[in-house]
Amino acid sequence: MAKHGKKYLEAAKLIDSEATYESAEAVELVKKASTAKFDETVEVAVRLGVDPRKQDQAVRGVVVLPHGTGKTQRVLVFAKGEKAKEAEAAGADFVGDQDMINKIQQGWFEFDVCVATPDMMSEVGKLGRLLGGKGLMPNPKAGTVTFDVTKAVQEIKAGKIEYRLDKAGQIHAPIGKVSFTADQLNENLKSLIDALNRAKPAAAKGVYLKNIAISSTMGPSVRVNTAVYR
Repeated sequence: MAKHGKKYLEAAKLIDSEATYESAEAVELVKKASTAKFDETVEVAVRLGVDPRKQDQAVRGVVVLPHGTGKTQRVLVFAKGEKAKEAEAAGADFVGDQDMINKIQQGWFEFDVCVATPDMMSEVGKLGRLLGGKGLMPNPKAGTVTFDVTKAVQEIKAGKIEYRLDKAGQIHAPIGKVSFTADQLNENLKSLIDALNRAKPAAAKGVYLKNIAISSTMGPSVRVNTAVYR
C-alpha cells in the first residue's frame, strides 16, 4: 500500500470512496481535493467491458476536447516542400524531413506530438524503436499520418488527445487542469465519454462503461455515475 501525506489524507475525507457521484459534483470534489502548489492535471480513468486481448474489441481513437487540456503541445511535422510550408503556417513548432530524423537519432526529443505526411513514413519508420517506445510514432488511426497537415496541427493545438485501451481494459486520459472551471471540465469529460461510446466495438457484449473515476495529479479519485453516459 502506498503511503500518503497529511494533505492527501485530509482531502480524501471529502470523498466517500464507496459512493458514485454525478459528474458535476465529482468535478467539484476533485477541485476541492487538489492540494498541490502547482496547477494539477485532471485525469479520467474509464474501465470498459471489453477484452483487451481480442483485436476486434480494441478501443482507440482521438477526440478534440472543447476546452483543450491546459497544456501547450509542441508539434513536430515531418514534411517536404509545400506541405512543410503548410505545417509552418498552421503553427507547427518544428518542421523538417531528414534533418529532423537525424536530430532524433542523436537523442533530441523536445516535442510532444509527431505528424508526418504519408510520403515521409518510409523514412520516419526507421525511427520506430525511438519514437514507438515513447508513444510518439505517427499513426493514421490517430490522424497523425496525413497530407492535411494544417488540420492535424490545428486540432492538436486546439486540444486533440489520443485514447487507447491498455492491457487492463482501461482508458486513461487528461481532461484539463484544476484551474479550469467545473463546466469546462464537465464538457471535456462528456466529449471524451461520447467519443468512447462512438468507438464501442461491435463485438463488445454486456455493460460497456463499467467504471469512471476522475482525479487530480496528486489527489484522491472520485467515482462518477456512469448511468447518464450509457
